[in-house]
Amino acid sequence: MEAVLAHLRRLIEDGEYAVGVKLPSEAALSREFEVSRSVVREALRGLQALGMTESKTGKGTFVTATGPAEHPTFGPYSARDLIEVRRHVEIPVAGYAALRRSQDDLDLLAHLVDRMDAETDNTAWVALDSLFHITIAQSSGNPVFGKVIEEIRDALARQSAFLNQLGGRRRRSNVEHRAIVTAIEDGSESAAVAAMTAHLQHVEDTLTSIVNGDQ
Repeated sequence: MEAVLAHLRRLIEDGEYAVGVKLPSEAALSREFEVSRSVVREALRGLQALGMTESKTGKGTFVTATGPAEHPTFGPYSARDLIEVRRHVEIPVAGYAALRRSQDDLDLLAHLVDRMDAETDNTAWVALDSLFHITIAQSSGNPVFGKVIEEIRDALARQSAFLNQLGGRRRRSNVEHRAIVTAIEDGSESAAVAAMTAHLQHVEDTLTSIVNGDQ
């Protein structure tokens, strides 16, 4: 998927597919790259997230820009939208969770990080990742935080899949998640805040690296 997306991105940036041009069909790209249509579909979604293409139902995928947008989009929200909200919600939430979590919360978080370490399927891992962040919000003892994360759950899942596919984030995320859980288990508000801050900074850095073509 990464190779297909990188090749298509290069063709667009080099002007071989100009703005307004329709890309070849999924079937044609599948034959050209000798990969499954699902791989092509994910690559096209990646281009769309980067703001370089637009998918029109029943018509195909069209080039909209010769380079990536500054802020990739995931559903109705941009990466900047998500980062801003997450910094203002998930960082203090991690601190509250460290102070207010129950034993059931700790058991579930421990179970989730164990499952994520063992999971090999990307789609399943992304679902667990969403549940992990929702569980931390619920552990804060304030149900409003959980509702906020639920509202952006689909966008977070899209972003997570994008980062895993193009930024190789899964393994590093697992390490960062364990650091967050350890701080919450220890009841350390400052450590939980620091661990979540570091996690979100790494997410932002990886997004920037992808947009700049460093990944």
